[in-house]
Amino acid sequence: MASPLDTQAPSRFLSLDVFRGLAVALMIVVNTPGPGAHPYAILIHAKWFGFTAADWVFPSFLFAVGSAMAFAFSRPTTHAAFALKVLRRAALIFVLGFLMYWYPFVHRDGGAWSLSPFADTRVMGVLQRIALCYALGAFAVRYLTIRKLIALSVLLLLGYWAILVAFDPADPFAKLGNAGTHLDLWVFGQSHLYRKDGGFDPEGLLGTLPATVNVIAGYLAARVLKDSPDRRRALARMALAGLVLALAGLAWSPVFPIAKKLWTGSFVLLTVGQDLALLAALAAVLEGRAPNPATRFFQVFGRNPLVIYLFSELFVTTLRQFQVAPDVDLYDWVGINLFQAIAPGPFGSLLCAIAYTLVCWSLGYVLDRRNIVVRL
Repeated sequence: MASPLDTQAPSRFLSLDVFRGLAVALMIVVNTPGPGAHPYAILIHAKWFGFTAADWVFPSFLFAVGSAMAFAFSRPTTHAAFALKVLRRAALIFVLGFLMYWYPFVHRDGGAWSLSPFADTRVMGVLQRIALCYALGAFAVRYLTIRKLIALSVLLLLGYWAILVAFDPADPFAKLGNAGTHLDLWVFGQSHLYRKDGGFDPEGLLGTLPATVNVIAGYLAARVLKDSPDRRRALARMALAGLVLALAGLAWSPVFPIAKKLWTGSFVLLTVGQDLALLAALAAVLEGRAPNPATRFFQVFGRNPLVIYLFSELFVTTLRQFQVAPDVDLYDWVGINLFQAIAPGPFGSLLCAIAYTLVCWSLGYVLDRRNIVVRL
């Protein structure tokens, strides 16, 4: 079995490969905006309540992880072997995420280099949440029927809402006062949390519960593509289900606001609805047709998403270690002196982000040409 991020669908499901690649590409664009100007607002995460295109990326990444399970877990295996492989992969992805945040393991202290202490390293993060959601989702889809998976999803969303409200009925969604923040502070401590949000960690432990629903939804969607004898009718139902879920998320939002950082139930319904509609559209357009240059571009991202994502995070961190002027690192220098010179403002920032994404794609292209798929 491949890793949860590297599992490939059969070639007839080109739409799943393109969907996965699109999520990876947009994640890199959002995570590495060009310096020298503010990015377009649509490419910046909502500060708290609200929704932008940037907020769509991570839940869709989890949706893609779930879709891979429909194929990776179709092969028979013993309960013990299944548990060992799932837990091993989840642990490896979690450790890679932790090491990614610790990298480059040293920092400048005055004019000298010092070891970055473990005590100040963030524990949770994007890959860590993926690891936990993968493990929870994997055991759920292994042992539960489709009806029970839907029931579990409802329970997770309503249960998470109930926990937040029960913990602080007066202000259940306060950034620093909600139940999830208190749990993270108790388990990890302030020094191991995200440092740019005042003590709140957007990938905290409690938010893993509703985020797992995005994984389950991806699995169920892929099952529809894989098992339905009448694909046209299945895609119509998938698109309709996506519309209903998105509208349900909007209807829920007045009492449970849409918030990516808090990963609210309304946010889950909205993003799952969007993913179902997008996947149905991609499948309607792409299935039964040969790949073309546009689809191959996204397939490169989809074949080795874990490697490409890790590279995108580590390489930009490496570039930022080289100071070419006071308070200007190499990545900033290129963004300001090249892309801002070409197109000042948000468009130049976007061009820089796209150029960096293409650098990351180049690594994936080399791996793809050599038929290398990195597996955990």
